[in-house]
Amino acid sequence: MLRRRIGAYVALTKPRVIELLLVTTIPTMMLAEGGFPSLWLVLATLVGGAAAAGASGVLNCYIDRDIDEKMNRTKRRPIVTGEVSPRNALIFGLVLGAVSLVWFAVFVNMASALLTAGAIAIYVVGYTMILKRRTPQNIVWGGIAGCMPVFIGWSAVTGGLSWGAVALFLVIFFWTPPHYWPLSMKFRRDYAEAGVPMLPVVADDLKVAREMIIYTVAMIACSLALVPLEGMTWVYAVVASLLGAWFLAQCIGMYRRAADPSRGKLGAMKVFHGSITYLTLLFVAVAVDVFLPF
Repeated sequence: MLRRRIGAYVALTKPRVIELLLVTTIPTMMLAEGGFPSLWLVLATLVGGAAAAGASGVLNCYIDRDIDEKMNRTKRRPIVTGEVSPRNALIFGLVLGAVSLVWFAVFVNMASALLTAGAIAIYVVGYTMILKRRTPQNIVWGGIAGCMPVFIGWSAVTGGLSWGAVALFLVIFFWTPPHYWPLSMKFRRDYAEAGVPMLPVVADDLKVAREMIIYTVAMIACSLALVPLEGMTWVYAVVASLLGAWFLAQCIGMYRRAADPSRGKLGAMKVFHGSITYLTLLFVAVAVDVFLPF
C-alpha cells in the first residue's frame, strides 16, 4: 500500500520528462567547464533540477486535472484516479518547488536558483495557466521552460551565461515544436475534446508539417552556431550536421505523406521518437567533443 502511494506521487512528477531534461544538463555543464565539473556540483545540480522539474509536473497535473480526466492519454494520472487528492498534490508540488529553490541557493548558487524559479513560473503559470488553453502557440512559448536546464546547468558551473549557452537554449527551443506536435497529432481527438487548441487540432497536417520543417532548420542552424561560439571540433560539426539532416529528412517525409496520403501513413510517432533520439545524441556529441584532443 505504501509503495503504491509513493509510486503515485512519483508519477505526478512526470519522471520521463525529468530524464530528458537531465540529459541536456550534464553535457551543458561539461561544455561550460571545459571538462568534467566536480562530482558534487553535478549531483547537486541534478538533484535540484529533478526536484524543480518534478514540482512543475505535479503542479501541472493539479491545474490540468479537469483536462486529464477527459483525455485517454492522461486519464490514469493519480489525481484523476483518486490515488492522490488535489489538495495533497498541490501541497506536494509547492513544497517540492520550494525545496528545489532552497537547494540551488544553498548548494549551487543564487543565479541557478533564480533561473530555476523562472523555469517553474514559465511552465506552471506561463504555459499551464495562460497559454495552454488559449493559443495554438502554447507549446512554442511554453516550451521555454524546457530550455531552462541549459541555462541552469551553465550558470551552476560559471555563475553566469554565455553565447554558447544561448545557442544550446535555442536548439531546444526550436526542437520543442517538431518534438511535441507529432505527439499532439496522435492524440488530436483527445486535445479537441478537452478544448486544448494544440496546433494539430486547429490546423491540417500539411500546415503542421510545414512549420515543423521551419523550426527544424532553425534548430540545425543553432546547433552549428555552437561551433564558432564554443570552439567545437570538426567531429561535433559533422555529427550535428548528420543528425540534423537525418531529423530534417524525417520531417520532410512526414510533410510529403501529409501532402499525398498515397505515400503511406503519416508516421507522426516515428518523428516523435526520432526527435528524442536526435536531442540525446546531439548532447552526447557535445559532451564527447569537450574531451577530444584536437
